[in-house]
Amino acid sequence: MADKKARLTIDGLDEAIELPVYTGTEGPDVVDVRPLTGSGRFTYDPGFVSTAACESKITYIDGGAGVLLHGGYPIEQLAEHSDYLEVCYLLLNGELPTPEEKDKFVNIVKNHTMVHEQMNHFFNGFRRDAHPMAIMVACVGALSAFYHDSLDIDNAHHREVCAYRLVAKMPTIAAMCYKYSIGQPFQYPRNDLSYAENFLHMMFGTPCAEYKPSPVLAKAMDKIFLLHADHEQNASTSTVRLAGSSGANPFACIASGIAALWGPAHGGANEAVLTMLEEIGDESKIEEFVARAKDPDDSFRLMGFGHRVYRNFDPRAKVMKKTCDEVLHELGIDDDPLLKIAKRLEQIALEDDYFVQRKLYPNVDFYSGIILKAIGIPTTMFTVIFALSRTIGWISHWNEFHSSPNKIGRPRQLYTGPSKRDYPE
Repeated sequence: MADKKARLTIDGLDEAIELPVYTGTEGPDVVDVRPLTGSGRFTYDPGFVSTAACESKITYIDGGAGVLLHGGYPIEQLAEHSDYLEVCYLLLNGELPTPEEKDKFVNIVKNHTMVHEQMNHFFNGFRRDAHPMAIMVACVGALSAFYHDSLDIDNAHHREVCAYRLVAKMPTIAAMCYKYSIGQPFQYPRNDLSYAENFLHMMFGTPCAEYKPSPVLAKAMDKIFLLHADHEQNASTSTVRLAGSSGANPFACIASGIAALWGPAHGGANEAVLTMLEEIGDESKIEEFVARAKDPDDSFRLMGFGHRVYRNFDPRAKVMKKTCDEVLHELGIDDDPLLKIAKRLEQIALEDDYFVQRKLYPNVDFYSGIILKAIGIPTTMFTVIFALSRTIGWISHWNEFHSSPNKIGRPRQLYTGPSKRDYPE
Protein backbone atom coordinates (compact mmCIF):
# COMPACT_ATOMS: atom_id res chain seq x y z
CA MET A 1 0.00 0.00 0.00
CA ALA A 2 1.39 3.38 -1.02
CA ASP A 3 1.90 5.95 1.73
CA LYS A 4 1.37 8.93 -0.57
CA LYS A 5 0.38 9.82 -4.11
CA ALA A 6 2.08 11.94 -6.77
CA ARG A 7 0.38 13.39 -9.83
CA LEU A 8 2.26 13.68 -13.11
CA THR A 9 0.97 16.01 -15.84
CA ILE A 10 2.17 15.28 -19.39
CA ASP A 11 1.47 17.44 -22.45
CA GLY A 12 -0.91 15.62 -24.75
CA LEU A 13 -2.70 13.72 -21.98
CA ASP A 14 -6.13 14.89 -20.84
CA GLU A 15 -5.68 13.65 -17.30
CA ALA A 16 -2.72 13.59 -14.92
CA ILE A 17 -1.24 10.19 -14.08
CA GLU A 18 -1.44 9.22 -10.42
CA LEU A 19 1.76 7.57 -9.15
CA PRO A 20 2.06 5.77 -5.79
CA VAL A 21 4.81 7.01 -3.46
CA TYR A 22 6.43 4.58 -1.01
CA THR A 23 8.42 5.35 2.13
CA GLY A 24 11.14 2.98 3.33
CA THR A 25 12.53 2.65 6.84
CA GLU A 26 15.47 4.84 5.78
CA GLY A 27 16.22 7.06 2.80
CA PRO A 28 14.16 9.20 0.41
CA ASP A 29 10.64 8.39 -0.77
CA VAL A 30 10.31 6.34 -3.96
CA VAL A 31 7.86 7.17 -6.75
CA ASP A 32 6.35 4.09 -8.42
CA VAL A 33 6.48 4.88 -12.15
CA ARG A 34 4.90 1.64 -13.33
CA PRO A 35 1.53 3.33 -14.07
CA LEU A 36 3.34 5.25 -16.84
CA THR A 37 3.30 2.06 -18.92
CA GLY A 38 -0.41 2.46 -19.53
CA SER A 39 0.24 5.79 -21.22
CA GLY A 40 2.86 4.26 -23.51
CA ARG A 41 5.69 6.12 -21.80
CA PHE A 42 8.72 5.13 -19.73
CA THR A 43 11.27 6.92 -17.60
CA TYR A 44 14.76 7.68 -18.92
CA ASP A 45 17.52 7.16 -16.36
CA PRO A 46 20.99 6.30 -17.80
CA GLY A 47 22.96 4.26 -15.30
CA PHE A 48 19.82 3.78 -13.15
CA VAL A 49 21.18 6.43 -10.76
CA SER A 50 17.67 7.70 -9.94
CA THR A 51 15.81 4.40 -10.08
CA ALA A 52 15.09 1.90 -7.30
CA ALA A 53 15.08 -1.39 -9.19
CA CYS A 54 14.22 -3.51 -6.16
CA GLU A 55 13.14 -3.56 -2.54
CA SER A 56 15.78 -4.81 -0.10
CA LYS A 57 16.27 -5.27 3.65
CA ILE A 58 19.99 -6.05 3.55
CA THR A 59 22.07 -2.85 3.40
CA TYR A 60 21.40 0.88 3.54
CA ILE A 61 23.77 3.71 2.57
CA ASP A 62 23.41 7.45 3.17
CA GLY A 63 26.34 8.83 1.23
CA GLY A 64 25.80 12.42 2.30
CA ALA A 65 25.95 11.53 5.99
CA GLY A 66 28.66 8.88 5.60
CA VAL A 67 26.41 6.08 6.88
CA LEU A 68 26.59 2.37 6.01
CA LEU A 69 24.21 -0.04 7.75
CA HIS A 70 23.98 -3.83 7.48
CA GLY A 71 20.67 -5.04 8.88
CA GLY A 72 20.45 -1.67 10.66
CA TYR A 73 23.85 -2.03 12.35
CA PRO A 74 26.46 0.70 11.61
CA ILE A 75 29.55 -0.63 9.88
CA GLU A 76 31.80 0.95 12.54
CA GLN A 77 30.10 -1.07 15.30
CA LEU A 78 30.25 -4.29 13.31
CA ALA A 79 33.96 -3.72 12.58
CA GLU A 80 34.63 -3.18 16.28
CA HIS A 81 32.55 -5.97 17.80
CA SER A 82 32.01 -8.54 15.05
CA ASP A 83 33.99 -10.53 12.48
CA TYR A 84 33.50 -11.39 8.82
CA LEU A 85 31.62 -14.67 9.25
CA GLU A 86 29.24 -13.11 11.77
CA VAL A 87 28.50 -10.35 9.25
CA CYS A 88 27.98 -13.06 6.61
CA TYR A 89 25.31 -14.60 8.85
CA LEU A 90 23.73 -11.17 9.38
CA LEU A 91 23.54 -10.43 5.65
CA LEU A 92 22.03 -13.83 4.89
CA ASN A 93 19.54 -13.92 7.76
CA GLY A 94 18.83 -10.31 8.68
CA GLU A 95 19.78 -10.81 12.33
CA LEU A 96 22.99 -11.36 14.25
CA PRO A 97 23.49 -14.98 15.34
CA THR A 98 23.35 -16.28 18.87
CA PRO A 99 26.64 -17.85 20.05
CA GLU A 100 25.23 -21.28 19.21
CA GLU A 101 24.06 -20.18 15.77
CA LYS A 102 27.42 -18.62 15.02
CA ASP A 103 29.36 -21.75 16.05
CA LYS A 104 27.13 -23.86 13.82
CA PHE A 105 27.52 -21.45 10.89
CA VAL A 106 31.32 -21.27 11.25
CA ASN A 107 31.58 -25.07 11.39
CA ILE A 108 29.42 -25.48 8.29
CA VAL A 109 31.59 -23.00 6.37
CA LYS A 110 34.77 -24.76 7.50
CA ASN A 111 33.43 -28.09 6.27
CA HIS A 112 32.79 -26.72 2.78
CA THR A 113 36.21 -25.14 2.13
CA MET A 114 37.61 -27.82 -0.19
CA VAL A 115 36.88 -27.73 -3.90
CA HIS A 116 36.42 -30.76 -6.12
CA GLU A 117 39.78 -32.28 -7.02
CA GLN A 118 38.94 -31.95 -10.71
CA MET A 119 39.09 -28.17 -10.24
CA ASN A 120 42.86 -28.53 -9.85
CA HIS A 121 43.11 -29.75 -13.43
CA PHE A 122 40.87 -26.92 -14.64
CA PHE A 123 43.66 -24.44 -13.87
CA ASN A 124 46.02 -26.10 -16.32
CA GLY A 125 44.04 -24.61 -19.20
CA PHE A 126 45.15 -21.08 -18.29
CA ARG A 127 48.39 -19.33 -19.15
CA ARG A 128 50.60 -18.75 -16.14
CA ASP A 129 50.50 -15.00 -16.73
CA ALA A 130 46.69 -14.84 -16.96
CA HIS A 131 45.11 -12.19 -14.75
CA PRO A 132 43.79 -13.83 -11.55
CA MET A 133 40.39 -12.20 -12.08
CA ALA A 134 40.08 -13.90 -15.48
CA ILE A 135 40.79 -17.22 -13.80
CA MET A 136 38.37 -16.51 -10.97
CA VAL A 137 35.50 -15.63 -13.31
CA ALA A 138 35.99 -18.93 -15.12
CA CYS A 139 36.46 -21.08 -12.02
CA VAL A 140 33.44 -19.75 -10.14
CA GLY A 141 31.32 -20.11 -13.25
CA ALA A 142 32.64 -23.68 -13.57
CA LEU A 143 31.24 -24.51 -10.12
CA SER A 144 27.84 -24.58 -11.82
CA ALA A 145 29.03 -27.74 -13.59
CA PHE A 146 29.75 -29.39 -10.22
CA TYR A 147 26.54 -28.35 -8.42
CA HIS A 148 23.51 -28.39 -10.66
CA ASP A 149 21.49 -31.62 -10.52
CA SER A 150 20.43 -31.16 -6.88
CA LEU A 151 20.00 -27.38 -6.98
CA ASP A 152 16.47 -25.98 -6.93
CA ILE A 153 16.58 -22.18 -6.66
CA ASP A 154 12.96 -22.17 -5.42
CA ASN A 155 13.99 -24.30 -2.43
CA ALA A 156 15.11 -22.17 0.53
CA HIS A 157 17.36 -24.91 1.92
CA HIS A 158 19.08 -25.40 -1.43
CA ARG A 159 19.74 -21.66 -1.66
CA GLU A 160 21.17 -21.71 1.87
CA VAL A 161 23.56 -24.56 1.05
CA CYS A 162 24.63 -22.74 -2.11
CA ALA A 163 25.48 -19.67 -0.01
CA TYR A 164 27.53 -21.80 2.41
CA ARG A 165 29.47 -23.35 -0.46
CA LEU A 166 30.29 -20.02 -2.05
CA VAL A 167 31.41 -18.32 1.17
CA ALA A 168 33.54 -21.35 2.06
CA LYS A 169 35.14 -22.02 -1.32
CA MET A 170 35.93 -18.49 -2.47
CA PRO A 171 39.10 -18.15 -0.33
CA THR A 172 40.27 -21.52 -1.63
CA ILE A 173 39.70 -20.53 -5.26
CA ALA A 174 41.25 -17.08 -4.73
CA ALA A 175 44.40 -18.59 -3.21
CA MET A 176 44.57 -21.17 -6.01
CA CYS A 177 44.52 -18.32 -8.57
CA TYR A 178 47.57 -16.82 -6.85
CA LYS A 179 49.47 -20.07 -6.40
CA TYR A 180 48.95 -21.00 -10.03
CA SER A 181 50.31 -17.63 -11.20
CA ILE A 182 53.59 -18.09 -9.30
CA GLY A 183 54.02 -21.80 -10.05
CA GLN A 184 53.62 -23.06 -6.49
CA PRO A 185 51.52 -26.07 -5.46
CA PHE A 186 48.02 -25.47 -4.16
CA GLN A 187 47.61 -25.50 -0.38
CA TYR A 188 44.66 -27.41 0.99
CA PRO A 189 42.49 -25.49 3.48
CA ARG A 190 42.86 -26.15 7.19
CA ASN A 191 39.72 -26.34 9.28
CA ASP A 192 41.58 -25.59 12.52
CA LEU A 193 42.26 -22.01 11.37
CA SER A 194 39.93 -19.03 11.30
CA TYR A 195 38.54 -17.82 7.98
CA ALA A 196 41.20 -15.11 7.53
CA GLU A 197 44.04 -17.28 8.90
CA ASN A 198 43.09 -20.05 6.50
CA PHE A 199 43.20 -17.67 3.55
CA LEU A 200 46.68 -16.44 4.50
CA HIS A 201 47.79 -20.06 4.97
CA MET A 202 46.59 -21.00 1.47
CA MET A 203 48.19 -17.87 -0.01
CA PHE A 204 51.62 -18.05 1.62
CA GLY A 205 52.03 -21.57 2.95
CA THR A 206 54.09 -24.21 1.14
CA PRO A 207 54.62 -27.95 1.67
CA CYS A 208 58.19 -27.14 2.74
CA ALA A 209 57.37 -25.48 6.04
CA GLU A 210 54.42 -24.73 8.28
CA TYR A 211 53.03 -21.22 7.85
CA LYS A 212 51.86 -19.48 11.02
CA PRO A 213 49.66 -16.48 10.22
CA SER A 214 50.33 -13.38 12.31
CA PRO A 215 47.31 -12.53 14.50
CA VAL A 216 47.65 -8.86 13.50
CA LEU A 217 47.70 -9.67 9.78
CA ALA A 218 44.84 -12.16 10.13
CA LYS A 219 42.79 -9.52 11.98
CA ALA A 220 43.56 -7.00 9.22
CA MET A 221 42.54 -9.49 6.54
CA ASP A 222 39.27 -10.16 8.36
CA LYS A 223 38.62 -6.40 8.54
CA ILE A 224 39.16 -6.09 4.78
CA PHE A 225 36.69 -8.94 4.19
CA LEU A 226 34.14 -7.41 6.58
CA LEU A 227 34.34 -3.87 5.22
CA HIS A 228 33.82 -5.05 1.63
CA ALA A 229 31.06 -7.58 2.39
CA ASP A 230 28.20 -5.59 0.84
CA HIS A 231 27.54 -2.11 -0.49
CA GLU A 232 23.89 -2.00 -1.50
CA GLN A 233 22.83 -1.80 -5.19
CA ASN A 234 26.17 -1.21 -6.91
CA ALA A 235 27.08 -2.32 -10.45
CA SER A 236 28.17 -5.87 -9.57
CA THR A 237 25.31 -6.54 -7.12
CA SER A 238 22.77 -5.29 -9.65
CA THR A 239 24.41 -7.54 -12.25
CA VAL A 240 23.99 -10.58 -9.98
CA ARG A 241 20.34 -9.69 -9.33
CA LEU A 242 19.66 -9.18 -13.03
CA ALA A 243 21.36 -12.44 -14.02
CA GLY A 244 19.52 -14.22 -11.23
CA SER A 245 16.18 -12.88 -12.42
CA SER A 246 16.37 -15.23 -15.41
CA GLY A 247 16.64 -18.26 -13.11
CA ALA A 248 20.30 -18.83 -14.00
CA ASN A 249 22.54 -21.07 -11.92
CA PRO A 250 23.69 -19.10 -8.85
CA PHE A 251 27.37 -19.89 -9.44
CA ALA A 252 27.05 -18.41 -12.93
CA CYS A 253 25.29 -15.37 -11.42
CA ILE A 254 28.17 -14.81 -8.99
CA ALA A 255 30.63 -15.16 -11.89
CA SER A 256 28.76 -12.34 -13.63
CA GLY A 257 29.20 -10.23 -10.51
CA ILE A 258 32.94 -10.94 -10.50
CA ALA A 259 33.13 -9.86 -14.15
CA ALA A 260 31.38 -6.57 -13.34
CA LEU A 261 33.59 -6.00 -10.30
CA TRP A 262 36.73 -6.42 -12.42
CA GLY A 263 36.25 -3.00 -14.03
CA PRO A 264 38.62 -0.25 -12.83
CA ALA A 265 35.64 2.02 -12.14
CA HIS A 266 34.34 -0.52 -9.62
CA GLY A 267 36.45 -3.16 -7.87
CA GLY A 268 39.75 -2.25 -9.45
CA ALA A 269 40.03 0.97 -7.43
CA ASN A 270 42.49 -0.32 -4.82
CA GLU A 271 44.66 -1.77 -7.57
CA ALA A 272 44.57 1.68 -9.22
CA VAL A 273 45.88 3.19 -5.96
CA LEU A 274 49.08 1.15 -6.18
CA THR A 275 49.42 1.92 -9.89
CA MET A 276 49.20 5.62 -9.03
CA LEU A 277 51.84 5.31 -6.30
CA GLU A 278 54.13 3.57 -8.78
CA GLU A 279 53.54 6.37 -11.30
CA ILE A 280 54.54 8.99 -8.73
CA GLY A 281 57.56 6.84 -7.93
CA ASP A 282 59.40 9.08 -5.48
CA GLU A 283 58.57 11.33 -2.54
CA SER A 284 60.29 14.25 -4.28
CA LYS A 285 57.61 14.17 -7.00
CA ILE A 286 54.58 14.28 -4.67
CA GLU A 287 54.07 18.05 -4.84
CA GLU A 288 54.25 17.92 -8.64
CA PHE A 289 51.54 15.25 -8.85
CA VAL A 290 49.35 16.94 -6.25
CA ALA A 291 49.50 20.11 -8.35
CA ARG A 292 48.53 18.09 -11.41
CA ALA A 293 45.58 16.60 -9.49
CA LYS A 294 44.37 20.14 -8.71
CA ASP A 295 44.65 21.22 -12.36
CA PRO A 296 41.26 20.69 -14.06
CA ASP A 297 42.96 20.54 -17.46
CA ASP A 298 45.29 17.69 -16.42
CA SER A 299 44.03 14.11 -16.84
CA PHE A 300 45.93 12.89 -13.77
CA ARG A 301 43.76 12.03 -10.74
CA LEU A 302 44.71 10.93 -7.26
CA MET A 303 43.19 7.46 -6.86
CA GLY A 304 41.77 6.40 -3.50
CA PHE A 305 40.52 9.85 -2.50
CA GLY A 306 36.85 10.74 -2.32
CA HIS A 307 34.03 8.36 -3.23
CA ARG A 308 31.18 8.44 -5.72
CA VAL A 309 28.67 7.46 -3.02
CA TYR A 310 30.06 9.12 0.10
CA ARG A 311 30.00 12.92 0.09
CA ASN A 312 31.53 12.80 3.52
CA PHE A 313 34.20 10.58 5.03
CA ASP A 314 33.84 6.94 3.93
CA PRO A 315 32.82 5.24 7.23
CA ARG A 316 34.83 2.16 6.26
CA ALA A 317 37.96 4.25 5.76
CA LYS A 318 38.04 5.25 9.45
CA VAL A 319 38.28 1.58 10.44
CA MET A 320 40.72 0.76 7.64
CA LYS A 321 43.07 3.62 8.60
CA LYS A 322 43.44 2.24 12.13
CA THR A 323 44.01 -1.26 10.75
CA CYS A 324 46.56 0.10 8.27
CA ASP A 325 48.56 1.71 11.08
CA GLU A 326 48.49 -1.56 13.06
CA VAL A 327 49.76 -3.58 10.09
CA LEU A 328 52.60 -1.20 9.26
CA HIS A 329 53.65 -1.17 12.92
CA GLU A 330 53.51 -4.98 13.11
CA LEU A 331 55.65 -5.38 10.00
CA GLY A 332 58.01 -2.55 10.90
CA ILE A 333 57.86 -1.15 7.40
CA ASP A 334 59.49 2.27 7.33
CA ASP A 335 61.60 2.30 4.21
CA ASP A 336 59.24 1.06 1.46
CA PRO A 337 59.19 3.96 -1.06
CA LEU A 338 55.58 3.43 -2.17
CA LEU A 339 54.29 3.29 1.39
CA LYS A 340 56.19 6.50 2.18
CA ILE A 341 54.44 8.17 -0.76
CA ALA A 342 51.08 6.83 0.43
CA LYS A 343 51.52 8.15 3.98
CA ARG A 344 52.55 11.59 2.67
CA LEU A 345 49.54 11.72 0.32
CA GLU A 346 47.29 10.77 3.23
CA GLN A 347 48.67 13.66 5.26
CA ILE A 348 48.16 16.12 2.39
CA ALA A 349 44.56 14.97 1.81
CA LEU A 350 43.68 15.41 5.47
CA GLU A 351 45.32 18.84 5.82
CA ASP A 352 45.31 20.60 2.42
CA ASP A 353 42.35 22.99 2.07
CA TYR A 354 41.80 21.94 -1.57
CA PHE A 355 41.06 18.34 -0.54
CA VAL A 356 39.34 19.14 2.75
CA GLN A 357 36.90 21.63 1.19
CA ARG A 358 36.02 19.13 -1.53
CA LYS A 359 35.83 16.29 1.01
CA LEU A 360 38.37 14.26 -0.96
CA TYR A 361 39.32 12.17 2.03
CA PRO A 362 41.25 8.89 1.72
CA ASN A 363 38.71 6.13 1.12
CA VAL A 364 38.62 2.42 1.95
CA ASP A 365 40.40 1.53 -1.31
CA PHE A 366 43.35 3.75 -0.42
CA TYR A 367 43.99 2.06 2.92
CA SER A 368 43.14 -1.49 1.83
CA GLY A 369 45.59 -1.17 -1.08
CA ILE A 370 48.38 -0.14 1.31
CA ILE A 371 47.55 -3.01 3.71
CA LEU A 372 47.49 -5.65 0.98
CA LYS A 373 50.81 -4.45 -0.44
CA ALA A 374 52.37 -4.48 3.04
CA ILE A 375 51.18 -8.05 3.62
CA GLY A 376 52.86 -9.08 0.38
CA ILE A 377 49.84 -9.59 -1.85
CA PRO A 378 50.46 -8.54 -5.49
CA THR A 379 48.26 -5.85 -7.00
CA THR A 380 46.73 -8.28 -9.51
CA MET A 381 45.18 -10.10 -6.54
CA PHE A 382 43.56 -7.02 -5.00
CA THR A 383 40.31 -7.28 -6.96
CA VAL A 384 40.22 -11.04 -6.39
CA ILE A 385 40.20 -10.40 -2.65
CA PHE A 386 37.46 -7.81 -3.16
CA ALA A 387 35.41 -10.43 -5.02
CA LEU A 388 36.03 -12.96 -2.26
CA SER A 389 34.76 -10.45 0.31
CA ARG A 390 31.76 -9.31 -1.73
CA THR A 391 30.52 -12.83 -2.51
CA ILE A 392 28.39 -12.87 0.64
CA GLY A 393 26.70 -9.64 -0.41
CA TRP A 394 26.01 -10.97 -3.89
CA ILE A 395 24.59 -14.30 -2.73
CA SER A 396 22.51 -12.55 -0.03
CA HIS A 397 20.89 -10.30 -2.64
CA TRP A 398 20.42 -13.26 -4.99
CA ASN A 399 18.74 -15.20 -2.16
CA GLU A 400 16.56 -12.22 -1.21
CA PHE A 401 15.43 -11.89 -4.82
CA HIS A 402 14.36 -15.53 -4.99
CA SER A 403 12.75 -15.49 -1.53
CA SER A 404 9.82 -13.38 -2.71
CA PRO A 405 7.69 -13.03 -5.86
CA ASN A 406 9.88 -11.71 -8.65
CA LYS A 407 10.06 -11.16 -12.36
CA ILE A 408 12.84 -11.16 -14.93
CA GLY A 409 14.67 -7.87 -15.36
CA ARG A 410 13.83 -6.11 -18.61
CA PRO A 411 15.10 -2.51 -18.83
CA ARG A 412 13.63 -0.26 -21.50
CA GLN A 413 15.54 2.03 -23.86
CA LEU A 414 15.29 5.36 -25.63
CA TYR A 415 15.70 4.33 -29.28
CA THR A 416 17.53 6.91 -31.43
CA GLY A 417 18.38 4.79 -34.49
CA PRO A 418 16.83 5.03 -37.97
CA SER A 419 13.05 4.75 -38.37
CA LYS A 420 11.64 1.85 -40.37
CA ARG A 421 12.98 1.88 -43.92
CA ASP A 422 12.93 -0.40 -46.94
CA TYR A 423 15.86 -2.49 -48.05
CA PRO A 424 17.46 -0.84 -51.15
CA GLU A 425 16.77 -2.65 -54.42
